[in-house]
Amino acid sequence: MAADGQQDDAYRGNGMFPRLTPRKFAEDDDLPVPDAPASGGATSGGPAPGVADERAPGEDVPPMESLPVPSGRYEPPSYGPPPSEPERYLGRTPLPDLYPAAHYGAPRARDAAPPLSPPPRDAAIRPDRPPLAAPAQELVPPPAEDLDMRPVVAETSDILTADWLLHGRRAQPAAGWRRTIYRATGGLVKVGESAAELRRQDLVNRVRTPVAGGHHRVAVMSLKGGVGKTTVAVGLGATLASQRGDRVIAMDANPDRGTLSDKVRLETAATVRDLLNERSEIRRYADVRQFTSQALSRLEILASDRDPGVSIAFSADDYREVSRLLEHYYSIAITDCGTGLLHSAMSGILELADHIVLVSSPSVDGARSASATLDWLEAHQYTDLVRSAVVVMSTIRPRSKSTVDLDRLEAHFASRCRDVVRIPYDAHLEEGSEVDLDLMSTATQDAYLALAASIADAFAVPRRALARPAARLP
Repeated sequence: MAADGQQDDAYRGNGMFPRLTPRKFAEDDDLPVPDAPASGGATSGGPAPGVADERAPGEDVPPMESLPVPSGRYEPPSYGPPPSEPERYLGRTPLPDLYPAAHYGAPRARDAAPPLSPPPRDAAIRPDRPPLAAPAQELVPPPAEDLDMRPVVAETSDILTADWLLHGRRAQPAAGWRRTIYRATGGLVKVGESAAELRRQDLVNRVRTPVAGGHHRVAVMSLKGGVGKTTVAVGLGATLASQRGDRVIAMDANPDRGTLSDKVRLETAATVRDLLNERSEIRRYADVRQFTSQALSRLEILASDRDPGVSIAFSADDYREVSRLLEHYYSIAITDCGTGLLHSAMSGILELADHIVLVSSPSVDGARSASATLDWLEAHQYTDLVRSAVVVMSTIRPRSKSTVDLDRLEAHFASRCRDVVRIPYDAHLEEGSEVDLDLMSTATQDAYLALAASIADAFAVPRRALARPAARLP
């Protein structure tokens, strides 16, 4: 034993790891082993080693070949009461099939699947199957010429106007009870403008038409005296000057002593003859202004000589010189003609005039004289002036006992001329003194505004340097 102990100690002292001594059990600790076959291996149907046999006495263990062999597939849990462990192992309890194959059926053939796109256009490809839907139409882009190829225009500063930006801006009504309500409510209540006010605003816009060509000449004429020719010339010029921002001048070309200078307050004693004598010294507008008088309406007057003997010497050539001088400083020139058509300056006036205003009285003799003037103009190659002329029936009394049919008279002149305007009777104009637009009645102001708008409609048409050849009067 000593030799053995020494040998063990030597053995345990050698090597890297010490040797473990096997444990020895007493014979009482050995577990009882049931009857086992000679091979020493445990049977497949018997209890495991160390497990007591729970079979009843006399019950035989079924052979291994008679037991069902598990398929080895995954068995999902059942929703019923769980079977016991031996029954699950032996396969005696059928498990529910949560995924039956009948729900899915057999795989479908490739040809039986619906198409993923519209049916083909060629019917010969699939003649045995009708189309499932109407063939979709191919989207063809429109031709380039039908497309809007205009370039996109960027916004500029021109659109930034007060009317476009100031939505709350309220224009005050011109007059009447609408203006009273507007002021009484502090501008909170604004009644729409009346039809008369809208018409007046339209006339004002027409009067402010820019002059094409820079200068326009209007001749106011009549064969019969005392019909208000000079008054119409001043009223027309005052209306144009008050509504426009450019310069307007009225020139007296009456061979007799003209009364144009009596319609405004004179600021100078100079006349058209003085302007002709000093035309070589004129270089600017201030030089011309020394020979004119200006009214409150901003209309300037170039008076004629008060001596009838001197005024006769005012010929057509003199008128051409004055007209060509004034066109450099004024936009509109109104000429107050005399009562005759054969005096010396008349040929120059008709030669350079762009439009004429023919004044007539609402009477038989006045209408005949005005119509005879149109006949004479047509006979002397002034047909264009007749067609563009505006006839004015002046001083129409509202409660007159005259039986002249004004509508028929207006229709006669309208068939020959461009427009006809009626000027009502006005007490301020009957005085024959200085013409003041503010002292006229509302009806008279509207009538002159309509006359100015009718004349201004022709401002947009470019004028020619010499519209007609000079007619040689006898």
